[in-house]
Amino acid sequence: MASSVNHVTIDCADTYRLATFWAEVLDGRIGADDLPGDPEALVESDGVSLLFIAVPEGKAVKNRIHFDIRPTDRGRDEEVERLLALGATLVADRRRPDGSGWATLADIEGNEFCVERSAAERAAAAAVTTETGTEAATETAA
Repeated sequence: MASSVNHVTIDCADTYRLATFWAEVLDGRIGADDLPGDPEALVESDGVSLLFIAVPEGKAVKNRIHFDIRPTDRGRDEEVERLLALGATLVADRRRPDGSGWATLADIEGNEFCVERSAAERAAAAAVTTETGTEAATETAA
């Protein structure tokens, strides 16, 4: 018998504020009984639930685990701009001139995450590669 992941838990300073940010990113919902100032807040979205827990210490080092997100209804670059407008910051830009690659951002409390190309962008690149008969560059995370 195996276990399953119930939700991903993230330590933070302001649970409701960070939950609100991630609910916007993921088009998710904050728990009905979660309010500003609560010691925890839950975001439920398709595919993942995030639980934010208030801790007294701040983030000090690079995350040992992070999210790779893929936009579902827009391109990667448009999604990066949307997330920057929500308060994220650009940490590293790994986007390449050929359209491959990703952008590493940090959320409003400094937690890193990556934005990959959308499925449509990946399919379009694969179609061009097939048409021209060239080999695509290996892209493990974008």
